[in-house]
Amino acid sequence: MNSPEASGAIPLGAADVSIAAALILLAAGVSLALRLHLERRLALAAVRTVVQLLLIGYVLKWVFDLEWFVAVVAVAFVMVLAASRAAVQRPSRTFHGATWRAFVSLVVCGFLTTVFVTGVVVGKRPWYAPQYFIPLLGMVLGNGLTGISLCLDHLLESLVERRGEVEMELAHGATRWEAGRDPLADAVRRGMIPIINSMMVVGIVALPGMMTGQILAGANPIEAVKYQIVVMFMIAGATSFGCIMTALLAYRRLFNARHQLEVGLISFQEERH
Repeated sequence: MNSPEASGAIPLGAADVSIAAALILLAAGVSLALRLHLERRLALAAVRTVVQLLLIGYVLKWVFDLEWFVAVVAVAFVMVLAASRAAVQRPSRTFHGATWRAFVSLVVCGFLTTVFVTGVVVGKRPWYAPQYFIPLLGMVLGNGLTGISLCLDHLLESLVERRGEVEMELAHGATRWEAGRDPLADAVRRGMIPIINSMMVVGIVALPGMMTGQILAGANPIEAVKYQIVVMFMIAGATSFGCIMTALLAYRRLFNARHQLEVGLISFQEERH
């Protein structure tokens, strides 16, 4: 076991990480005993976790040492692109152009929110300092893609299932906004559920990752709490605007200028691969 340092987190060696892997082996053993058939997926997930985190660790170390604007933007672009793809792959339904709409939403809402927090709230100079910008952007994107995914899934499902109701309203003279407003509002509410639930129980049921990491690194718990409050507000704001923007962009695609619902553009994910 490593001895504590005067300040900062206790360093972990390869042996310590290997011991932690026993928890995965225990879970795999339970899966075998109960015939859950999850052991291979657990093994694959564990391997991917190790490889992906080690890879990003070396990349971030290089970016942190370099502190080069172009490198930070390049990493941020890859993160946003991966998040936008993940956001549209999770729903059961999709439509052509969903990925770039999610990408635009995450860039506008996630990127700009992170710039505001690092440059104005935290006051870091330069605002793109990678030690602040990349971790904060990662938290925004991780939560934002979940919200966008839920929002998009609910919106597309509602438009398909409520097609008759929507088209009846359109036939009786309702505009596309009047006919699609309720499904759109319900979808945005659905996308906001995870972050609202997290805010309701933060500090009581769970200690968030950033706060826990700062405390383990030796930070004053009060300062860690202040940062976590900022992070929660940042995530809530970015997620809400991201859901709204994604829903509006999808709405503009699925309702044409003649105030018609083009439900034929919506398809199941399996039909597109």
